Amino acid sequence: MQNTVILSCSSLTPFVLAAQERCGVSYPIVELDRSEHAEPQNMRLTILKRIEALPPEVETVLVAMGFCGGAWEQVRFDRKVVIPRVDDCVSLLLHTDDRYCPNRKEPGHLYLFENDPKDFSALTLYRDQYKLDPELRNLDPDFLFHMMYDSYKHMDIIDTGLNDCYSEEYVAAAQEEADQIGAELGYAEGGLHLLEKLLTGQWDEQFLVAQPGKLIRHGEFFN
Repeated sequence: MQNTVILSCSSLTPFVLAAQERCGVSYPIVELDRSEHAEPQNMRLTILKRIEALPPEVETVLVAMGFCGGAWEQVRFDRKVVIPRVDDCVSLLLHTDDRYCPNRKEPGHLYLFENDPKDFSALTLYRDQYKLDPELRNLDPDFLFHMMYDSYKHMDIIDTGLNDCYSEEYVAAAQEEADQIGAELGYAEGGLHLLEKLLTGQWDEQFLVAQPGKLIRHGEFFN
């Protein structure tokens, strides 16, 4: 593939870099700040701006993220865009085979996949949501925190093979997060399978290949 760039959520950039090394490719990466996931409409506008700002010689955009709450709803571009057909970045990393399944998360499970567990913070996620939604400020902070996290009974570390997730230091930091929300700490198998397929052109039913001018819709991600 020529004239290709990768549009990556910043949470996945370390995994994209590792996948590029494994696959022997080196496409330029355009990064999207992970904090914008908190408000899909903001992420959608950022995606539109970033892709529209690409130079005309860029013909293909490989997307390292998922549908992410509607960030790709009702958009079209003047170049080819290839997106994994998954609901979010967590499901993307949970894929280890070629079976189409847009959501591989288990109900009641919160997932941690950062190479450094200190980059994950339930408290930071809570604060970001609190800042974004003015209506939440009328609620008691403790009530809101419990409203966000009480449904999670498990916190799973995704073993991608890149994070040293069985080290004493990693487990201790992850356990601290799990204790904060009252969840049981465990593990889930994951990897770079979808990213490697994305980078090497293996675009089967696990991917949406949107040709120039095609309107991207919710239904094309979820059968």
